[in-house]
Amino acid sequence: MSTDNHIWGLAEAYVSGTMPDAEQAVLRDRLATDPLFAAEFNECLNLLRSLEGFGAYTRFQDMLQDVRSKQASSTTPSRSIPLRTHYLRTAAVAAGVALFTTLGAFWIFNHNVKKGTASQYKVLSRKLENIERSQSQLIKDIKDKKDTQAPPPALARYTGTGFAITNDGYFITNYHVTDGADSVYIQNHEGRYFKAYVVDYDPTTDIALLKVEKNSFRFSKTDVPYTFAATKSPIGSRVFTLGFPEDDIVYTEGYISAKNGFQGDSMQYRLEIPADPGQSGGPVIDTKGNLVAVVAANSPQSEGTTYAVSSKAILQLIKNLDKDVNIHLPKTNKLGRLSREEQIEKLQYYTCSVKVYKK
Repeated sequence: MSTDNHIWGLAEAYVSGTMPDAEQAVLRDRLATDPLFAAEFNECLNLLRSLEGFGAYTRFQDMLQDVRSKQASSTTPSRSIPLRTHYLRTAAVAAGVALFTTLGAFWIFNHNVKKGTASQYKVLSRKLENIERSQSQLIKDIKDKKDTQAPPPALARYTGTGFAITNDGYFITNYHVTDGADSVYIQNHEGRYFKAYVVDYDPTTDIALLKVEKNSFRFSKTDVPYTFAATKSPIGSRVFTLGFPEDDIVYTEGYISAKNGFQGDSMQYRLEIPADPGQSGGPVIDTKGNLVAVVAANSPQSEGTTYAVSSKAILQLIKNLDKDVNIHLPKTNKLGRLSREEQIEKLQYYTCSVKVYKK
């Protein structure tokens, strides 16, 4: 029971933003090394965030405190109920009541996605409708091309987009793209497949850092040509993105319409730029060739409105990495003086399709 209390306490602190940086670092280490703890912790996160979306988070905290107080003061024998199971059942009722009393609003939260509701915030990973065709194509591509790896035993379920932060295989995508994956592959600009693994992630900002397994892998012959913006760009800045809503890479452009994202999230931007499923994890580049954000979701209620995670989240994740992970971000911007067409031509080498496989 004390273990369940501890996990709930950690989850509550994480969601509320009151957890100190040092404790967050310890938590990330444990999540990476303890699968059982990670599963229980993420289960608690999902529940708390869904209740927060329904406006019932505060009521739920009061209810938990009441349960704890009654258990502490009770002197009569009673059957022992694991707290996590008890909370989940009680919370399910609370969530159900909230759902049917919210003036008929149909809220659906996405697994492990920050503050997401289907009516306002739709993540942009793409579910493959024709799974068998996708798997057959993968096997054919690997047979036709050299220097690739055998296909995974599972079938591809989702796709997203990723982009390089170093030329030797480190790349960024959204956390929700790879969450729960049995294996992850990328498809590079030549159409070749390479297996990758998760290095670190941050569910609160929806960022994941991965690396291609093959030691000799390179995205291109030259270093990554863009730099990462350390501060937020102003409203009105023109931006563009590359992504994979289909099998071929797609270019879209627009502008920053708000410096904060969904529900005022300061680690996001609001963009006026088209984005479709499959573009989650796509790079958002300004006219000077700086990477300013990562495409994450759009608003079905407002056509053309897209939410993107600020590059500050990437820099923060890298800063908190273990010392044995050596990442040296590019310091020279080679895109600033190029035409838009030339920028896109170079960026295609460092932008990849992310294939997620689940059994």
